[in-house]
Amino acid sequence: MKKSYEMDMCSGPILKKVLSFALPLMLSGVLQLLFNAADVIVVGRLAESQSLAAVGSTTALINLLINIFIGLSIGANVLVARYYGAKSEKDVSETVHTAIAISLVSGAILVFLGLFTSRYMLELMGTPEDVIEKSVIYMRIYFAGMPVVMAYNFGSAILRAVGDTKRPLYFLTLAGVVNIVLNLFFVIQLHMDVAGVALATVLSQCVSAGLVLKCLAQSDGPLKLHLKKLRIDKRKTLLIMKIGLPAGMQGAIFSISNVLIQSSVNSFGSIAMAGNTASAHIEGFFYTAKISRR
Repeated sequence: MKKSYEMDMCSGPILKKVLSFALPLMLSGVLQLLFNAADVIVVGRLAESQSLAAVGSTTALINLLINIFIGLSIGANVLVARYYGAKSEKDVSETVHTAIAISLVSGAILVFLGLFTSRYMLELMGTPEDVIEKSVIYMRIYFAGMPVVMAYNFGSAILRAVGDTKRPLYFLTLAGVVNIVLNLFFVIQLHMDVAGVALATVLSQCVSAGLVLKCLAQSDGPLKLHLKKLRIDKRKTLLIMKIGLPAGMQGAIFSISNVLIQSSVNSFGSIAMAGNTASAHIEGFFYTAKISRR
C-alpha cells in the first residue's frame, strides 16, 4: 500500500496541521537559497573574482525573466486546491495536465529569451567587459534548463495544493546535494569555471523535475499525470493566468528594482560586483528568515 502524503486541512487539530504543512515549505525556501548560493560559494572559493561577479550579476536579471512564469505556478496551485477541495476530479485532472503543458511552453519561451537576448540585456545593465563574456555563458547554459525548472515549480505546486509539502522538500534536498557535488567536480576536476556551475545547476534541476513528474505519473486519482493527455485547456489557462499573473507581476516589479541596483553596482567594476554578490546572498537568508516568522 502506498504511503499517502496528502493532507486533510479541514479536520483535526489546526496547529499541528499548519506546522506539518508550513515547516517543509519554509525549509524548501531556505534550501532554494542554498541551491543558488552553491554556485556563488564554489566560484568564490575556487575561481576568479570575475567569475563570482559574472554569476552574481545575472541573478536579478534571471529573476526578472522567470518571475512572471513562476507566478503562473501559484495560479495552478490555487486552482488545483480549489477543485480538489470541491472533489471535482475531472477539473483537477484537466488543471494538472494544463499546468504541466504551460510549464513546458513557458520553459521553451525562456530558453529563447535566455539564448538570444542575454548579451543585449547584460549590455543594457552596463556589465563590464571583463565580466560580460562569462555572464553570457552562465545565463545561456542556465536558461537552456528552463523547461525542467518550470516543470519542477509547476509540479511541486500541484503536490502542495493537496497538502504534500514533504516530497518537494525531499526532491529539492537531493537536487541540492547533486548540485554541490557536480559544482566541485566541474570546477575543480574539469576547470569549467562559470560554465561548470551553470551546467551543474541545470543537471541538478533535471533531477528534481524528473522526481516530481515521476511522482505525479505514479499518483493515484485525479493527480495522475498522463503524457498523452497533456494539453492546454483554454478555460483552465485563463483561470490560472487570472490568479497567477498578479503574483508574477508583483515579483517582476520587485526584480526590476534589483536590476536597477545591479546596474548601478556594475558601474564600479568587477571587484565591487563580486562583493555585492556575496553580500546579497547573505542578505537573502536573513530576508527568508524574516518572512518565515510572519
